[in-house]
Amino acid sequence: MGLILDSSVVIAAERAGQTAYQMVQTMGSDDTELALSVVTILELAHGVARANTEARHTIRQRFLQDLLSGMPVHPVTVPIAMRAGHIDGLLRAQGLRVALADLLIGATALELGFSIVTNNVRHFEMIPALEIRQR
Repeated sequence: MGLILDSSVVIAAERAGQTAYQMVQTMGSDDTELALSVVTILELAHGVARANTEARHTIRQRFLQDLLSGMPVHPVTVPIAMRAGHIDGLLRAQGLRVALADLLIGATALELGFSIVTNNVRHFEMIPALEIRQR
């Protein structure tokens, strides 16, 4: 079993003063694979760049570097893009819209057969067949 971590969970852990290692320790058991989407890395890098103090920038950068050194990051592949596009088309036909970043993160989890861990249930619950774990 695997879990894709959404940026909302990672950001909450960093804001709570946890290290990346501490966050990972609280997420699952030894038989649970934890991973990130490359889109989550984009979102976290955005947060590093927007830090409003040098201290906050340093903390966020260290947290991101620690994540990158210890956790697999899955790219957006053609099958993931195709799945996200299909889901987006289905949702828009129903008058629903999910942000592209969340679609790609959710499609990554679906392609891998993983669940997603998020604090942003509202967006991810619109993605059909995606198993969500709220943190």
